[in-house]
Amino acid sequence: MAASAVPVLDANGARMPALGLGTSRMRGADCAKAVEAAFALGYRHIDTAVMYGNEADVGEGLRACGLARGEVFITTKVLPAEIGAGDLQRSAQGSLERLKLDHVDLLLIHWPNRAIPLAQSIEALCDARTAGLTRHIGVANFTPAMLREAARLAAGHGARIACNQCEYHPRLNQDLLLAACRRAGAAFVSYYPLAQGRYFDDPILAGIAKAHGRPAAQVMLRWHMQQEGVAAIPKSAGAGHLRENIGIFDFALGADEVRAISALARPGSRMVNPGFAPAWDA
Repeated sequence: MAASAVPVLDANGARMPALGLGTSRMRGADCAKAVEAAFALGYRHIDTAVMYGNEADVGEGLRACGLARGEVFITTKVLPAEIGAGDLQRSAQGSLERLKLDHVDLLLIHWPNRAIPLAQSIEALCDARTAGLTRHIGVANFTPAMLREAARLAAGHGARIACNQCEYHPRLNQDLLLAACRRAGAAFVSYYPLAQGRYFDDPILAGIAKAHGRPAAQVMLRWHMQQEGVAAIPKSAGAGHLRENIGIFDFALGADEVRAISALARPGSRMVNPGFAPAWDA
């Protein structure tokens, strides 16, 4: 699989490969090996975070792959407790030290924090960009209203929000947030895009997979790829699943199939909803 086969999204100036590798809950040598293997298979977008405790491992995998820095897109995220003035910049610097990089491609606020004014967090995020710690900035787990406000605040500092990273899969309707991202020119980056495999045996999904002679996971990822402005970062440590997940660019779903998969959404299907999460839109 050639890296050029993965589409690239233009998200407010950030040229982001639409398919990446998520690394949540991956640690140590297994994480480093998965990152190295992903690059060998053609992945060019790796997502990590301070919260994951694996930035050093991701950096090790990056160095082992032998690719030039400009060929890869690295995202990391700041803990919600550290998105205040000064704290955010220090967090970003610590991430660079663990990754052994002089900058990341995308720095995100991992979760909003009710105790820290958003204006302060966005100003600090923009300052990290101005200081060269990151090429682009974005947010994660923001509601449509929060995204609009973040975009407004960033514009006041001459910057643009490149993405909002949120949970998204066929059982979770995100139409409101998708529309907000498109209005802002930001990518919607889906985490848990496969819903941890919970719905692979859904009759609609299984039927579409059978019709294409493809695994359900590939059909679900293809569904993401065929939506405007959507990227996905499925987590996988095994070479077989890594290869399967990136092998989705030689077939396409029909419009009726995309609609049928989208119609699988059901209330109460959110998988990630910690106590500090914002009040999600219905």
